[in-house]
Amino acid sequence: MPKMKSKSALKKRIKITGTGKIKRHQAFRSHLAQNKTTKQKRQSRNAELMHKSDYKRFKALIQK
Repeated sequence: MPKMKSKSALKKRIKITGTGKIKRHQAFRSHLAQNKTTKQKRQSRNAELMHKSDYKRFKALIQK
């Protein structure tokens, strides 16, 4: 059986931290910013950790 390939699109969008957690960027940042509040724009600048409930599903897609 051949090796499983990692999803290339997902590899470009997330990073794995030193402790093995998945770090991701906020959505809804690309355009239409004038309709969003200053608070929304400020809080979405920073990356955040992926929620624990999604962790198992994404870990399988990025196995190396």
